[in-house]
Amino acid sequence: MPKELNFWDYEAWSPILIIGLLLISMLAAHMIIRSVKPLRKMLIPSSVLAGMILLTISTITKLVWGDYLFNLPIFSPGRNGIGILELVTYHCLGLGFVATALRTTEKKINKKRAGEVFDAGVTTVLTYLMQAILGLVVTIIAAKFITGLFDGSGLLLAFGFGQGTGQALNYGNIYELDSGFVGGKSFGLTIAALGFLTANIYGVIYMNILKRKGKLVLPDKEETEVLSGEEVQARDEIPMISTMDKLTMNIGIVVLVYAISYGLMILVGNFVGEGLRATIFGFNFLFGTLIAILLKKIIGSFRKKGVVHHNYTSNFMLNRVSGLLFDVMIVAGIGAIEIDLIAQYWHVLLILAVIGGASTFFFNRFVARKLFGEYAYEQFFAMFGMLTGTASTGMILLREVDPEFKTPAADNLIFQTLPAIVFGFPIMLLASYIKAGGAAVYITLAALVAIFCVLNLILFRRSIFCRKKATK
Repeated sequence: MPKELNFWDYEAWSPILIIGLLLISMLAAHMIIRSVKPLRKMLIPSSVLAGMILLTISTITKLVWGDYLFNLPIFSPGRNGIGILELVTYHCLGLGFVATALRTTEKKINKKRAGEVFDAGVTTVLTYLMQAILGLVVTIIAAKFITGLFDGSGLLLAFGFGQGTGQALNYGNIYELDSGFVGGKSFGLTIAALGFLTANIYGVIYMNILKRKGKLVLPDKEETEVLSGEEVQARDEIPMISTMDKLTMNIGIVVLVYAISYGLMILVGNFVGEGLRATIFGFNFLFGTLIAILLKKIIGSFRKKGVVHHNYTSNFMLNRVSGLLFDVMIVAGIGAIEIDLIAQYWHVLLILAVIGGASTFFFNRFVARKLFGEYAYEQFFAMFGMLTGTASTGMILLREVDPEFKTPAADNLIFQTLPAIVFGFPIMLLASYIKAGGAAVYITLAALVAIFCVLNLILFRRSIFCRKKATK
């Protein structure tokens, strides 16, 4: 007979307490940032600082009471609060991607802009590849001297820096389960946390150098963003409040798409077998994105035929939903780090962070100057922020140098997703193949180098092939 649940039991309140603490920590972090001028100038997102605060408190709790904060009975009667945070991070990643993919755009892209968007997508994948190659070189060498370190774990640099907390957790979990890499999840989450810090440290220092040289004019104080009525409520959208609140409608559609993607993952997982099931469910964000794009196309065709008369999704609402989900994902992911599991790897993590940050900085600065000369600085800060944190981090840095988004850099950040997914998919397959360890690690490294060389030819095609034609 199931245990009777009383409203005063920990089980009844622990989910609310966990979510509440995540949100309260973000409120506290925001107030600290607004109150401390140096922190405000560093542009640290509230979610990142909140995660650092929770990680510090959780580590102190571990030292004093012998377990992490979220594993205490008040938060988790089953003493698996860290696991709950990992689930929150995992699902916020998938749901956030769905909300982002459901947004609509009416902007027309001409041939020149299409080429710039394509180049931005290829740059994204090339940066992933560079991070993965350098990360693997570091961990292959380090694994010869450090017991327990998975030699393929350097690939997590590309996911932690390039794609953020959710993907770092996904692949860290795969390497922990399938490769025997104890602490794999915390290893990946730590890289992601270091990536956020790298974005702000490198980004802010470079910004101030450019300011002193007179190449950038930065606003002295934050301006309030004013939205037009059309941005909040488009003409063809359903009313803000009718029989169902518009926010409820949009959240419902996001969850519906995610539920369909779950069913599809189950089908694919059963088809490929037990061995690849963890990999399939690690692609929850990709399945969700594909279903969202398909649904958007279906609804669009129905609207053209006159079957559907209103747009039931709202960009304004979906932006709010995805913003909340990604904020919660970041703070939960950082808060879920278990310091004791990665204590022996701290020097490897530090080397990965320094190499990853420096290489990402110089490569993206070179590409921005070479291919995006008209708005090189804006493109650099947008891409560098995204490729060490998330798209939100890129937008934070971009807003400092282009507050009104007058340059195409913001659009490049949004539209580059499709070419990035197309060219980046082989990396995800290789990231799953490498879990076998041994020779698979070296084969993966060689494959990554080969793809890196090919994509460089594609990215710099104009410079390379036009120069050859000119010399003939």
